[in-house]
Amino acid sequence: MRIPRIYHAGPLPAEGSVKLSEDATHHLTRVLRLSEGQPLHLFDGSNHVFDARITVADKKNVVAQVHAVRPQDCESPLHLHLGQVMSRGEKMEFTIQKSIELGVNVITPLFSERCGIKLEGERLAKKIQQWRKIAIGACEQCGRNALPQIRDAMNLDDWCAEHEPGLKLNLHPRARHSINTLPLPVERVRLLIGPEGGLSSEEIAMTSSHGFTEIQLGPRVLRTETTALTAITALQVRFGDLG
Repeated sequence: MRIPRIYHAGPLPAEGSVKLSEDATHHLTRVLRLSEGQPLHLFDGSNHVFDARITVADKKNVVAQVHAVRPQDCESPLHLHLGQVMSRGEKMEFTIQKSIELGVNVITPLFSERCGIKLEGERLAKKIQQWRKIAIGACEQCGRNALPQIRDAMNLDDWCAEHEPGLKLNLHPRARHSINTLPLPVERVRLLIGPEGGLSSEEIAMTSSHGFTEIQLGPRVLRTETTALTAITALQVRFGDLG
């Protein structure tokens, strides 16, 4: 059986005993039904793997003994910041999960003029926490040891106005440029993915005023979740570590 990978919030020791979180305890004892003596791989976001073994396992507590630590870098040389206008239901969860598997470093959920999500206050805060848990699960599954950042939600205008080095890209079906025509090298990309109905003409003009380059992925119109994953994959093939 594959050794389970578990994220631990907070620095892990090179050697020593660690009490795991409530979520990890539930997963290990109720879902995987692991018991004392079984091995674990722990990570804390520091890009290291901590080899451990379970010493206590009951319904309320799991304690692991760390006995070795080693660097394990699975990060792409391309730094990707995804600005994703929020989509309905499971589409946003799917986009977050799969984009992290593909190597995205930062995700900012966005509100736009045609955004189909109306969240605020406590409901929005709970949704952000849920997406952060999905990010942790994606890292546990795909082998990443550096935890990507899920930022608080922002308005599209504010996100576009932020100062960040690197190439800024906005997907548009009638753009003149494609990812293959972008000049090499590129180390950082800020990628904007709009809602199902697309950005308004005013929003497109606004992104251009902030230095975003419009690119297209091909002759077909893709759904927002398909667009994000297709663009990320193409960027990783050209500038990152896929292919």
